[in-house]
Amino acid sequence: MNHSQAKVNMKSSSAAVTAKSIVFRSLLISLITLSHSAVGASDDRPNIIVFYTDDHGHADLSCQGVLDDIKTPNVDALAKNGVLARHGYSTAPQCIPSRAGLLVGKFQSKFGVEANGSSLVGFDNETTIAERLQSAGYVTAQFGKWHLGRGEEITEHGFKHVFNQNNGGKFAANIELNGKDREMGIVPPKAYHIDACSQAAAAIIDRYQDDPFFLYVAYRAPHVPLDAPRKYLDRFPSKMPERRRQALAMLSAVDDGVGLITETLAKHNLTEKTLIFYIGDNGAPLKIHKLDAPGGGPGWDGSLNDPLNGEKGMLSEGGMHVPFVISWPGTISAGQVFDHPISALDVAATVAELAKVESKPGDLDGVNLIPFLSGRKEGAPHEFLAWRWVAQSAIREGDWKLLRGGEREYLYNLKSDLEEQNNLLDQHPEIADRLRERLSRWASQLDPPGLAYGAMSAPANDYFDFYLEGKPAPPLREKYQPKSESKPKNIASRWIIRGGTMKDTSEGLQIAPPKPGGKQTPFIARNGLSLVGPVSISMVLKTEASGQIGLSWRSSADKDFAAANRVNVAVEKSDQWQTIQAKLPVEAKIIHVRIQVPTGTTLIKSIELKPATGKTVTLVQ
Repeated sequence: MNHSQAKVNMKSSSAAVTAKSIVFRSLLISLITLSHSAVGASDDRPNIIVFYTDDHGHADLSCQGVLDDIKTPNVDALAKNGVLARHGYSTAPQCIPSRAGLLVGKFQSKFGVEANGSSLVGFDNETTIAERLQSAGYVTAQFGKWHLGRGEEITEHGFKHVFNQNNGGKFAANIELNGKDREMGIVPPKAYHIDACSQAAAAIIDRYQDDPFFLYVAYRAPHVPLDAPRKYLDRFPSKMPERRRQALAMLSAVDDGVGLITETLAKHNLTEKTLIFYIGDNGAPLKIHKLDAPGGGPGWDGSLNDPLNGEKGMLSEGGMHVPFVISWPGTISAGQVFDHPISALDVAATVAELAKVESKPGDLDGVNLIPFLSGRKEGAPHEFLAWRWVAQSAIREGDWKLLRGGEREYLYNLKSDLEEQNNLLDQHPEIADRLRERLSRWASQLDPPGLAYGAMSAPANDYFDFYLEGKPAPPLREKYQPKSESKPKNIASRWIIRGGTMKDTSEGLQIAPPKPGGKQTPFIARNGLSLVGPVSISMVLKTEASGQIGLSWRSSADKDFAAANRVNVAVEKSDQWQTIQAKLPVEAKIIHVRIQVPTGTTLIKSIELKPATGKTVTLVQ
């Protein structure tokens, strides 16, 4: 080969290398462009915030329109700009299982977290929604109550940042109050726990405003110990039980936190890029008596489940039908009230789909709610919802609900009887059979399978007796008994009140409108009777307003209170005791009575019901 030929060959070789180089660079540029495109696509995914409250009764959001002493303007704004779910449910009437279900997105009895005190090994082996989102590029952070193991181990469940403060003591954290990193460890508090969680969450939004993030803000409120600072207590100066004041104050602190976090989103133009859930973990614990015990320790937490029946520890509506608000401005139409049943399990399913996270069949039990809330789909997201908690199980299919507790069974139509007052089991056995079969099939997937995991506890039996059977409340424990000679007789706990307030006094049972000067005509109700008609009734009372006492009844043959089953007796305004008497003209057994009183305050000293045969029953004495 001569020199000329070698030069030509070198040029050819150089040209080939250059061509390959150009192809490689073009490919690299294409890959980078695709990479940036993918990042841009991921940036279109929403941020996710889940506010999770603790022992928060259904009534205690002002947007629910149930009570007027609660003030939650910032949560109300979320509902106004999004959806108030009228029939939102937790997965259990207790803290640990409901949190496990929420974070995994699968019913917790499938992985062994049946109740408080259950082993957490099953939870530790599951993949949380935080882990799924973290693997998809989300920044993840946990604030407040964890309750699923040691605080220092929260990062093992998919949370990059942890601020585990939920009381006035030391807590686990790997960030400061300002959102800056620190080594994971136990740190002392620098602010009230509700305020601190809100501030830390807002700081994380400031820090990661350009990245997709998932914040789990689990306030320990209004769960005991009740510990609201004076600045929140002073917002509620009216006369009320002190435990009620504490609950309202703690929820007001939560609401301020929601306001701070939503304002921080708005500051960074992230409002329309953020999907927010606000959910309670279970109903309020009333302990039947709603005792206003001194201090803020164990007992009633001051929250209320009205108008729902039952409380924390029950699969009745009062136990797991919870506050539930969803907001995503620009995607979800504002001002919706959603009446189909939905579940906290739907959070993980919704988020996984929006974040484009792959999941295998059976990984998640919920439904992506966004198509239903944005108008792309119509109808109910679920054919049914089902629960099991220790000895209790329940299923809701449309308006029908079957509830089991040990050997007891109840069937309710929640459209006409959301308060679960009328057991329709005998009237509709075919519906009960269908629901029981469906519930049994669902429960066969649990670990262990079956409609019950254990026996009914003594408190559970007391709750079912009182709330669902209309039996007298069990007596207060001796240490809680009032010491005064003129102590109230705990009569109020045996009655249900609607449209007003009720309390025991040394004179008798006091019934009043929900606020002073109100025009409502409250009524009290007592179930679980068995009185052969006709029944004579005698009452001793005094009232602030003239009007009528309305006496209504339901017999064993009646599905509900009929308009014809009512007798009215006139009463005069007086500060003196007066006796009224009437006869309830019914031949069948009376099982349920209602007594409506005039406007103003009424004091009832005694109520006696004398059946056609059998002993006279004294309901107030």
